[in-house]
Amino acid sequence: MQMPMVRGSLTQGRSLADLTWLRVGGPADWLFQPQDEADLAHFLRELPEITPIFPMGVGSNLIVRDGGLRGVVIRLGRGFNAIDISGDIVTAGAAALDAHVARKAAAAGRDLTFLRTIPGAIGGAVRMNAGCYGCYVADHLIDVKLLTRKGEFQTLSVEDLHLSYRSSELPAGAVLLSARFRAAPADPAELEHRMEAQIKKRDETQPVKDRSAGSTFRNPAGFSSTGRADDRHDLKAWKLIDDAGMRGQQIGGAQMSEKHSNFLINTGGASAADLESLGELVRKRVYETAGIELEWEILRVGEPAP
Repeated sequence: MQMPMVRGSLTQGRSLADLTWLRVGGPADWLFQPQDEADLAHFLRELPEITPIFPMGVGSNLIVRDGGLRGVVIRLGRGFNAIDISGDIVTAGAAALDAHVARKAAAAGRDLTFLRTIPGAIGGAVRMNAGCYGCYVADHLIDVKLLTRKGEFQTLSVEDLHLSYRSSELPAGAVLLSARFRAAPADPAELEHRMEAQIKKRDETQPVKDRSAGSTFRNPAGFSSTGRADDRHDLKAWKLIDDAGMRGQQIGGAQMSEKHSNFLINTGGASAADLESLGELVRKRVYETAGIELEWEILRVGEPAP
């Protein structure tokens, strides 16, 4: 396949395992890391429309199957991670880490603290309408800038994206470039204190030192943990997994964490097939015990090993 000329990095047959938090997955036919927006726009315009593309962030919520990905994986890097704060508007590149956006906003006296404990980058956070403790991207997002599959720039409002629990309606094949958020003013010291408390709570309850991809399944309750006393635990994924006896369950190097049963972890040497098989076993057991079909929150892409 003849690839367009680019200024960024274009690599054939690049393994994706070391680019995902779970450290599994086969190669991409091509991995493109554009230098800037113009480089990416040119590439998309020149790339045959029949060639599939997959925009990839930092791989925090992703299982790439062992056979790899066909087409072109587009991974945004340094040219797409700027963070700018002007009044109550925070503009963040798609590759900016959620935690960095929260911290920089807090230092400027702007409250996006809900992003502090969310793994990954802004592009994925928008695509998944990420949230925690009862606050979501949808509550702050103004609009996004993106490139269509044909290499045309577009700006879409938050209403255009139809954000809901862990989902959005970004145009097919679009590559998100940046997002604008509205952030309320607050005392920087108070925001820092709040984020420290969030980190402490996260570290106490989640396997942050293990190789995971965050929450494995969506909560059937239809919302993230609110942190409130009236939170419904009967429809939380971790509770259903516990009730099905699947906490700590293993297949090969894959395990449902003992610390938090909705975290799928790579204990060392797991394949993507191990991880996905264990996840499907959990779904089966939960359906058998509770009559509820858990939905994957982790995105699974690519082909199984031959």
